[in-house]
Amino acid sequence: MKKYIVLISLLSAQLALSQAPVTGKIKSNVEVMDVRSGKRQVILTAGFLLESPNWSRDGKYFIINSKGLLEKISLKGESLGVVDTEFANRCNNAHGISYDGKSIFFSYNDVRAGINNNSRIFKVPIEGGTPLLLTEKAPSFWHSVSRSGKNILYSAQRNGEWDIYKLPTAGGDEIRLTSTTGLDEGPEYGHDSKFIYFNSNRTGRMQIFRMKPDGTDQERLTDDEFDNWFAHPSPDGKWLVYMSYLEDQKGKHPIGKEVKLRLLNLKTKQVKDLTETFVGGQGTLNVPCWSPDGKKIIFVTYKVE
Repeated sequence: MKKYIVLISLLSAQLALSQAPVTGKIKSNVEVMDVRSGKRQVILTAGFLLESPNWSRDGKYFIINSKGLLEKISLKGESLGVVDTEFANRCNNAHGISYDGKSIFFSYNDVRAGINNNSRIFKVPIEGGTPLLLTEKAPSFWHSVSRSGKNILYSAQRNGEWDIYKLPTAGGDEIRLTSTTGLDEGPEYGHDSKFIYFNSNRTGRMQIFRMKPDGTDQERLTDDEFDNWFAHPSPDGKWLVYMSYLEDQKGKHPIGKEVKLRLLNLKTKQVKDLTETFVGGQGTLNVPCWSPDGKKIIFVTYKVE
């Protein structure tokens, strides 16, 4: 494994962006797992916070949040440089790539929108450039783009309520898709955009749900003792990988907690563990994480010293 090169010195700022409820030094391990065999490989270790890796659409590199910037990482864990996002140097851990591979969507803590709760969603060319603002309102956290590229999904707080919204990438008014009491989070389109998968604590404990693209026919997919977050459907539409806290987090998703990754068969609704328990949480599996061929996932585990 190649030694990681620190690009800029902003650790304290990045910890603040993640609202990490831990004290001490954080060590990050970026891991790739073969879903079928369960074999895991640590491709990158850093003595600071790394979060939310995406697989590129061509499968040749990853994009990861590193100290408020979006950085490209090779399959061997080597730095390929920072994506130029100009003024946006406080990116949080919500980002992803369009299906055509030409654009990156990301959320940025924009002080122009206020001191707190100021995350807004932007779009930038894959090679970098001037970010285009998509959401005027804050806070808004990007989570998914449709296969057509015409719509994005995000979680947002409006009038004190956290719900899931859809917005045309060409511009227009945001469309509210959920309206139940409680926190609705982590929306992601399925492989064919016929369903949206998300997590919600509307029933008291955070569980995985799905609904149609217009917000109708909301259906619960998990019902267990875990606190389930960030469901990511496989490219072939057969599986759903998500992160489970062992204990109820009361609507939060902090770092430094005991979690494990689980796999749901979308045909049988059967669930199995993908990993044993490890230290994770915020930043482990926030964003789309499957390889383009659907054979592997990428995620982050942590150690607090």
